Amino acid sequence: MSKKPRPLPLDVEPHSGPRIAHTTEVLAADVLLERALDVEARAAKRRSVRHFSRQPVPRAVVESLIRTASSAPSGANMQPWTFVAVASADLKRQIRAAAETEERQTYASRMSDEWRDALHHIGTNWRKPFLEDAPWLVIVFVQRHGIAPDGSKIRHYYAKESVGIAAGTFIAAAHELGLATLTHTPSPMAFLSKLLGRPSNESAFLLMPLGWPTDDCSVPDLQRKSLDQIAHVFVDGDQP
Repeated sequence: MSKKPRPLPLDVEPHSGPRIAHTTEVLAADVLLERALDVEARAAKRRSVRHFSRQPVPRAVVESLIRTASSAPSGANMQPWTFVAVASADLKRQIRAAAETEERQTYASRMSDEWRDALHHIGTNWRKPFLEDAPWLVIVFVQRHGIAPDGSKIRHYYAKESVGIAAGTFIAAAHELGLATLTHTPSPMAFLSKLLGRPSNESAFLLMPLGWPTDDCSVPDLQRKSLDQIAHVFVDGDQP
C-alpha cells in the first residue's frame, strides 16, 4: 500500500538547497523589441527537412547541442531525458529498415482517412531515406522513472512535458547553427529501444535526423497561424 503524502502547514517556507546569484541584462524597450523581432525573423525560417546532405557535422557540435537541450527546465529538475546520437552507417541502416517496416503498416492500415488527408499536402509516405542520408540521427528517450544506485525507482515529475521542452530547445539551437532537423515519430517506436540497447525505464520519444539540407532541398509552402489565431493577451488600459 502506497503511503499518503505527509500534509505540510501552508505557512511554512519550502526547504531550499544551495543557491547562486542569477543576473541578466535588462534592455531598453526599443532594443528589447529589436532583438525580439530579430529572433522571430530567424525562427520563422525554421522548417522541417526531409532531404539531407551527407556532409558531416562534427561530433563536438552534436554534443554541444545536447548540452544546450539539457538546459531546459524539468519537473523537480529531474532532467528525465536521454539523448542518443547515431552516426554509424550500419546502425542508421538498421533504424531505417525497422522504421519503414512500421511506417509501411501505418500507411497501409493503421492510419485513419482523416490523418492521411491531413498529411496529403506535405507529401509524406512510408519511405524514409533521410534516416540514412542525414549524418546524425538523434533519438530522445523519456525516462519514465529514474533508478537509484540500489536499484530502487526514483519518481519523475512531468517527464513527457519536460522532455518535450528539451527536444524543442535542441531544435531551436540546431536552427541557430543553420542545421536542419525533422521531428520523426515512427509508430510504434519500441524497436529503437532494442536497437540502441536502452534500459526498460526509457521509452523513445522522438527521432530527429540532423544535418545540412541538400542544395536542391524544397519544403511544402506552409503558412503559420496568425497571432490572433494562437494568442490572447490581457493588459490594463495604460500598458503598451
